[in-house]
Amino acid sequence: MSSSESDSEAHSSDEELQEAFAKGLLKPGLNSVIEIEKSEHKNNVKLMKEKLNQMALKLPWVERLDLINAPAPLAPELALQMQEQEIRRAKQLKGNKKLPQYNPSEDPVLNDFRRETMFHRQAQGAVIDGIARLKKLGLPTIRPDDYFAEMVKTDDHMQKVRENLMKKQFETQRSEKVRQLRTQAKVGKQMQIEATLKKHAEKRQMLEEIKKYRKGKRQDLNFLDDKKTSHKSLKKKSEAKMKIKNKKFGFGGKKKDSKRNTKASSADVSEYRRPFKPGGKGKRGSQTQGNRPGKNRRQKIKNKK
Repeated sequence: MSSSESDSEAHSSDEELQEAFAKGLLKPGLNSVIEIEKSEHKNNVKLMKEKLNQMALKLPWVERLDLINAPAPLAPELALQMQEQEIRRAKQLKGNKKLPQYNPSEDPVLNDFRRETMFHRQAQGAVIDGIARLKKLGLPTIRPDDYFAEMVKTDDHMQKVRENLMKKQFETQRSEKVRQLRTQAKVGKQMQIEATLKKHAEKRQMLEEIKKYRKGKRQDLNFLDDKKTSHKSLKKKSEAKMKIKNKKFGFGGKKKDSKRNTKASSADVSEYRRPFKPGGKGKRGSQTQGNRPGKNRRQKIKNKK
C-alpha cells in the first residue's frame, strides 16, 4: 500500500465525517460538541455607583483634603520659556526631511514639557484654593516656632549617617591634599628643570662669547662684567638668606670639642672653691656642729611637740 493511497483514504474519511456532522447524523459519545458562551460586558452604572457609595469614607473635608479645581494661570516667564523652546525645537528639526511641516502640538518633546507644566499648574491651583479654604475654616497653615516633631529615624541611624558623611568628607579632603602635593611636586620639578636649562644656556652663551674673543671677533670683555654683576646679585641674595637663618637658628659655629680645655682656661683658677670635708675642724664644720642640737635634745623637743 503506497503513501498516496493512504493519504487519499484519510482525506475521504475526513470529508465523510464533515458531511455527517453537517447533516446531524453524528450522535453524542466519543465526539462531543462544546459550545463557547460569549461573555457580554455591560456598563452597569447603577451598580458601580452603589459600590462606590459603599467604599466611600464619610469623613469631613479636613480629614480628606480633596480638591477639584482649575489649573493656576500660566506665569509670563514660563510662557516665554515655552515659546523659546518651540522656536529652538523648530530650528533643530528644520533640516529633517521626514517632517516636511513642523507642528509643535505633535512634537513629543514639547508635549512632555507641557504635560509637566500642567501638573505644576494643577498643584499650584490646588494649593491656592486649599490655603484659602483652610483659612476660612480658621485652621492654622504655618507650623509654630516652638513645634518639634519627632524624627522618623533614630539617633543611632543618624549617627551612622553622620559618620558616613564625615568619612566621605575626610576622603575628599585627603584626595584633594594628595592632588595638591602632586601638583606642587610637578611645579617644583618643572621649575628645577627650567633653572637647569637656563644655567646651561648661560654657560653655553659664555663659552660662545669666549670663543669670539679668542678668535678676535670681539674686543671687549663686557660679558664678564655682566656675569660678575649676576654673581654679585646672587651672592647678596644668599647673604640675605643666611642672615635670616642666623637670626632664626643662631650663628652656628664649631660644635665639636667646644668644651675642651685650653691653656688659658687651665691657668684660670678664679672660680676654684675648696671642697668641704664633713667632720673637719674647719670654720664651716664648727658652725654646723655648734648650731645643730644633740640627739637627746632633739628627742626631747620631738616629745614636747
